Amino acid sequence: MTFELLAAAADAAPQNSFGFLEAMEQGGFVAWFILGVMVIMSVGSFYILFTKLFEQRKVLAQYKAVRTQFWKAGSLRDGATKLDKNSAWRQLVDDAMLAEDQHAKMTDKLEAHDWMHGSLQRSEDTINSKLAGGLPFLATVGATAPFVGLLGTVIGIYRALINIGIAGSASIDKVAGPVGEALIMTAIGLLVAVPAVFAYNWLQGRNKRIAELLHAFSTDLLANINSAGTVKPTYMTATSTQTAAKAAAKPAATTTTVKK
Repeated sequence: MTFELLAAAADAAPQNSFGFLEAMEQGGFVAWFILGVMVIMSVGSFYILFTKLFEQRKVLAQYKAVRTQFWKAGSLRDGATKLDKNSAWRQLVDDAMLAEDQHAKMTDKLEAHDWMHGSLQRSEDTINSKLAGGLPFLATVGATAPFVGLLGTVIGIYRALINIGIAGSASIDKVAGPVGEALIMTAIGLLVAVPAVFAYNWLQGRNKRIAELLHAFSTDLLANINSAGTVKPTYMTATSTQTAAKAAAKPAATTTTVKK
């Protein structure tokens, strides 16, 4: 008889489910809306991360052609044909040759030099601006995602307090759902923000390296144009010097005479 009463009491006890979906359902429209916003932030962040990483890898891979093929050409126009048409390096070369053509129309030499330098600088800025596209979104997500999650946390705690006030007691079945929702929102906010911050800093560092390479290349282009093709990058000069030194270090061929 006692076991039957205990079994009946267990069957009569309320069955509460405390899972992610149950917590979100208790939160209602506001909880689902905040979750949707953070999902959009997360998807956008990873999309920008992978697309920008692919773009940066492409630019750095194309730089190998600059070091190995471009400067070996007889002129800038011949070297331009060895670069991809849509590459950042080809854009700098095309802008440099255009500035050189416009240089001949200027009578003031100082003004002409400034014009060529400014043309290359504008080309660099255009490329750097394109590479930096999307990074402000990552910075925004990293800065705001924790606060969006905190908004869900505040709403969840508020709902827990309302349930306590209505029930007149802080029983676990009244506050577990809202408090669980609040903790979930906090965790999701951090999960969205942390990858965005890491991605922003990593991509920004790679962009800085590419900007340095672009500036060095434009400087070499300007020096090459102003010297009528005689001045080339230092690494090309060093390679040529090492090759010449190795050739000079080889012992000269000796001839032997046989005495009869």
